[in-house]
Amino acid sequence: DYRALWITRISAAVEARGMRYSRFIAGLKAATIDLNRKMLSEIAIHDPATFDRLVAEATQALEASAKAAA
Repeated sequence: DYRALWITRISAAVEARGMRYSRFIAGLKAATIDLNRKMLSEIAIHDPATFDRLVAEATQALEASAKAAA
């Protein structure tokens, strides 16, 4: 099943950057970044700098969401 492979790859890439997969996906949704798991997996493998920016965007969106809720 490719979906499981993509999720495993994304999870490994995100964990290497100090975040959990579920938080990353929630952060992307909060940042209104709409990429499917196949594309996220490809970016994680072939363009680490862009993946770093996606993680940063997800983190910022989660922080902004937490501040808005407080």
